[in-house]
Amino acid sequence: MFDQALPGAELERLSTLLVSMAASLKKPVTTLTEQQLTAPTVDRFTVITSAKFSACLQAIQTDQPAVFQTRLTFAPATIADFLHQLQQTSPDHKQVAQAIAQLSSKPNDGGLQSQFTLELLTLLSSQLLPATCQPAVEAAMEQQIKQERLLNQVTTQIRQSLDLPVILKTAVEQGRAFLQVDRLLLFQFFQSVNQDPAAETDWQFQGRITYQALASEQISSVLDISDGCWFDQSQSSRESYRQGKIVVVENIYHHYQHSPCLLDLLSQSQVQAKLVVPIIVQDQLWGLLIAHQCDRPRQWQPHEQKFLRRISEHLAIAIYQAQLYAQVQQQKQTLEQRVVERTQALQEALRSVQSANRVKSDFLATMSHELRTPLTCVIGMSATLLRWSLGPLSDKQRSYIKTIHDSGEHLLELINDILDLSQVEAGKTTLNVSEFSLAQVARQSIRVVRDKAQQAEVELKSQIQIPDAGDRFVADQRRLRQILLNLLTNAIKFTPAGGKVTLRVWREANTAIFQVEDTGIGIPTSQQPLLFRKFQQLDSSYKRSYEGMGLGLALTKQLVDLHQGWIGVESAEGKGSVFTVELPIQSLPLANPILEQSQLPMAAAGRIILIEAQEESANLICDILTAAGYQVIWMIDPATAVQQIQLLQPLAVISALDLPSMDGYEILRRLRQHPLTNEIKIIALTSSLLPEEQQELLAIGANSYLTRPIDPEHLLYKVSAVLAAAPS
Repeated sequence: MFDQALPGAELERLSTLLVSMAASLKKPVTTLTEQQLTAPTVDRFTVITSAKFSACLQAIQTDQPAVFQTRLTFAPATIADFLHQLQQTSPDHKQVAQAIAQLSSKPNDGGLQSQFTLELLTLLSSQLLPATCQPAVEAAMEQQIKQERLLNQVTTQIRQSLDLPVILKTAVEQGRAFLQVDRLLLFQFFQSVNQDPAAETDWQFQGRITYQALASEQISSVLDISDGCWFDQSQSSRESYRQGKIVVVENIYHHYQHSPCLLDLLSQSQVQAKLVVPIIVQDQLWGLLIAHQCDRPRQWQPHEQKFLRRISEHLAIAIYQAQLYAQVQQQKQTLEQRVVERTQALQEALRSVQSANRVKSDFLATMSHELRTPLTCVIGMSATLLRWSLGPLSDKQRSYIKTIHDSGEHLLELINDILDLSQVEAGKTTLNVSEFSLAQVARQSIRVVRDKAQQAEVELKSQIQIPDAGDRFVADQRRLRQILLNLLTNAIKFTPAGGKVTLRVWREANTAIFQVEDTGIGIPTSQQPLLFRKFQQLDSSYKRSYEGMGLGLALTKQLVDLHQGWIGVESAEGKGSVFTVELPIQSLPLANPILEQSQLPMAAAGRIILIEAQEESANLICDILTAAGYQVIWMIDPATAVQQIQLLQPLAVISALDLPSMDGYEILRRLRQHPLTNEIKIIALTSSLLPEEQQELLAIGANSYLTRPIDPEHLLYKVSAVLAAAPS
């Protein structure tokens, strides 16, 4: 900030200097003055804005003629405030809006700021200082500007790079050139591995010269020298270095006349004067910056000491950044190794699960053959004896045969339920869709359970409210009959003698609704969530009073889900229950495209792999697809995703295009080029997509694309449409 009273002529020169500076800047640049518009708070002003340099000159007329109180600022916030004042006064002025848009929130570029500062000081000094002082002032300012530029260069490199050797080499070379010394060294310490740091009195620092810059070839090289006589090794000297003390030696023969070892070493290396600045990293002595003058003794100026001190401070920042980066890289390698190990464990677990599923399927197939065959004989022969005995049977014999027959049928029902439920869970059950009569299926189900209802002394009624025009329906007829039989049988079993069971059937648009109502024992509200679980009955008293393994309702729920339908219950203890099933009409002639893919030993809908780095987006997609019945595997690292996809063979892959470590387009190309994945459906995920980019995606091999933010219905529609489409 520059703030002082200036004559009008000097103010005009200063404004001209700003305009000249604007002309030298890289476009776009905006220049505003009081000649273009009026400011409410000042009499004269000049504002320039650009990406790398901005300034604001404001002047107010004082009581003295032709004298202005002048303020010059480079602060982005102050410039922005003044521009907004101008905008309020002239809201339609386009250049004010341009200036606000071009104003950067960062400080001015160091080189440009130094250039303008030098020109400003030259302008002011030519008016305010005697002519004899101007060369000295200009030289001092030139030296200051040069120093600031070098510091800015080193600082910029530290911020933009994590390559520590490059930073250290540049700092040593540029520092030597600025100080005009014969040799600038960087001596790096390291602790001897054979010494115990806990023993402070025996703790000796060792190190070597790792970087050097020489003024000419006549100056001898001392690179990699590690002689301990390069500096005082006393404990007090080491502690002084740790505290940041600068060692200034103008003449080694005077300074080290009582240290012959060090004096001899320095003489052999052509050193006559030296300047030593420590490099402190996190309160630890990391190294030394050592400047050597070899041709003569030298009086080290304060600004030279200050410059080398600032260089060491910036190097300390760079060294600490490099140490942190090395730690992060080590942690990253450790994490990657753990991910590899975890992936291998998951693959082994997946293979174990698949093997267990195959073993279970083989066991169920064997049980189906080995148990159903003898049960068929038991049931068939006992039924034959009851109907056509070879001789007279006593009442007790007939009772025994009847018990054998009924028990065999009950056991066969349990085996069939277990097999059906296992096949549905394994994804091996598909819908055999056909067109049929709803009323006919309902009446057939009533006829099947009528005898059982009569034996239980339960009244069985039906209310089929379907007009002839709406009687035709598309679904799996056998599975629908199984759903109705399970519900009716369950209602009869839990309805006491003298009770009533009613089947109601009606249709609403493309949905068929079935309702089974009974006047049985009812279900407590707290136990209703247990109804559709496998091998689950409500409580121990029910288990003792009623037969069954608790599979009927669980299988019914699975069959309803296969139709993408809904089942619910309303019940009150001691008053009965009402089970309601809603089944949507299915498509002909093709079956549900999702179910056709359900051959994997996973959830019925199948497996989808998601490659996404944005956690919020990934969590939303996983939740939506999981709720829809898919098994979603979320992968973050695209480098290993292609190999995992080849192993897992999913139904589809949803891959983001804006991944941090690999281009999403490259993943698409790899999947389409490999024979194991070239037929997998792929949906690209991106934040925005131009029409030409859409064509490129489809040309590479994407089946479709999604844009963020994710809309649940749109996501499910896209996935269903892609899975339903025929292979390209």
